[in-house]
Amino acid sequence: MDDALWSTVEAERLSLAETLDSLTPEQWATQSLCSEWSVRDVAAHLAMTPTAPTLGQIAVGLLRSRGDLWAFGRDIARDYAQRATDKIVAELRRTAASRHLPPLTNPDNALLDIIVHGQDITRPLGIDRPAPTGAGLAAFDRAWSMGWPFHAQRRLRGIRLTATDAELAVGSGAPVEGRLGDLLLLVTGRTEAALPHLSGAGISLLNSPPIPRK
Repeated sequence: MDDALWSTVEAERLSLAETLDSLTPEQWATQSLCSEWSVRDVAAHLAMTPTAPTLGQIAVGLLRSRGDLWAFGRDIARDYAQRATDKIVAELRRTAASRHLPPLTNPDNALLDIIVHGQDITRPLGIDRPAPTGAGLAAFDRAWSMGWPFHAQRRLRGIRLTATDAELAVGSGAPVEGRLGDLLLLVTGRTEAALPHLSGAGISLLNSPPIPRK
């Protein structure tokens, strides 16, 4: 990832910290778009990302979770979320410019993570958080090209996705149109959250898989 995109990651982290600063205790406890994480848990996950576990700690955690990567990620985020909310926000700000990455991930995932998890936090709270177009397109491309965990091309086979606010058109078949941010939610499995904001003949072909655990 080049300097410009790392700058976007930093800006998104700082922007999200500002939003988190304004939340009430009830909003912090709200269910996020991730089925096993509250808003507080997602914020904790993002705050801890630049100082995430080492490979050794991951190995131990996976043993404890019996190899369930989602359960491991859920548990360490929930543990970190026991901190006071102001401490979580302060850590997100402190490490906003960090380029450190957890093991087994890459810079493209760092951008995807902050863009999508920002939506996981704000959508249930009714807060509009538009993604910068360039960063949103890069995040979409990453999610679209991945296999696990999204399998977007397989799930959305027979559908053509077109953004109404960006130069984006992928897939082939029945059309589905919407804002870039809503299409990003769709390809990352946040189907129920995206559906009310999409249109086109392909809508009837969309399934609503379980809400992502993370």
